[in-house]
Amino acid sequence: MKQVMLYCRSGFEKECAGEIQDKATQLEVFGFPRLKSNSGFVLFECYQDGDAEKLIRQIDFQALIFARQMFAVAAEWQDLPKEDRISPMLADLADVESLPRCGELRIETPDTNEAKELLKFCRKFTVPLRQAMRGKGLLHKTESNKKPVMHVCFVAPGHCFAGFSYPGNNSQFFMGIPRLKFPADAPSRSTLKLEEAFHVFIPRDEWEERLAPGMWAVDLGACPGGWTYQLVKRSMFVHAIDNGMMADSLMETGQVHHHMVDGFKFEPPRKNVTWIVCDMIEKPSRVAQLMGEWLISGWAKEAIFNLKLPMKGRYDEVLDDIENLKVFLKENDVKFRLQAKHLYHDREEITVAVQVLSNISPH
Repeated sequence: MKQVMLYCRSGFEKECAGEIQDKATQLEVFGFPRLKSNSGFVLFECYQDGDAEKLIRQIDFQALIFARQMFAVAAEWQDLPKEDRISPMLADLADVESLPRCGELRIETPDTNEAKELLKFCRKFTVPLRQAMRGKGLLHKTESNKKPVMHVCFVAPGHCFAGFSYPGNNSQFFMGIPRLKFPADAPSRSTLKLEEAFHVFIPRDEWEERLAPGMWAVDLGACPGGWTYQLVKRSMFVHAIDNGMMADSLMETGQVHHHMVDGFKFEPPRKNVTWIVCDMIEKPSRVAQLMGEWLISGWAKEAIFNLKLPMKGRYDEVLDDIENLKVFLKENDVKFRLQAKHLYHDREEITVAVQVLSNISPH
């Protein structure tokens, strides 16, 4: 296999392509990205056969910022006949020796308005294709999330790519997008950004410990309270920092302390804060620096924040800001885990999560 398919947000193909090119070069895998503006995906063409499998195995998917999903392409069909799409697909896939037997089938599209019109077809096509693939031994008889995932991505009617991703090194979500419902009582739709960040950055089995009731959090740029809502919903107490007004429904909970001050000057009254979250509209380098100062000072143990991207040079800006933050933390002897992602509910921004790791060795 010589191609890797990556899904991304429409309009961010250039950033996704630059990122996969950098990662491939670091692994001494040589090739080039194929992209079309606003298509919602990038194809990376490797020069050597077998390098696609190497990339999806050795690139840490969690380290990719702009890719929502990543899989090695086993076959492409540009004009599948309407009367029988399945037969040519099965015949071609059966000839791919390195294609593993998969535990799950996802029939997807890129996240564009044009491609979304294909989703109804994809849903109808899933059951017959799954049954046919199981009959040919391409899929296990029963679904398993511990086996590779078979992806079939329709980019246009009759035009699709098929391939696989490895469990534990892919997105667990269909099309790489968590399906979240906007809570009717939330003050703003921005609440979904923080909820998605929790799903993407924090393993579900760690929620009870890391998102525990009774924790204290600080929300910088909180008004009207979309992010504070997520924290309050998890029974946390919140210092909400914003010169604007907070939603009455949040203030009535008794869990929110509203401080009408500058987010860059606020210092928590007590050093018992676990979470610092920030969705301020500020220069990304300034926000990254501020988050670093909070973590270095020990004012918080975990941070989730957005970096607003410039109109041009978005990828370079992201690399610079994240690298500078990493250097800042390392220079101050802070052990940390950092992840960054262009989330589905992000627009011209990315979301960064930093967890400070304990320096105390377990007994």
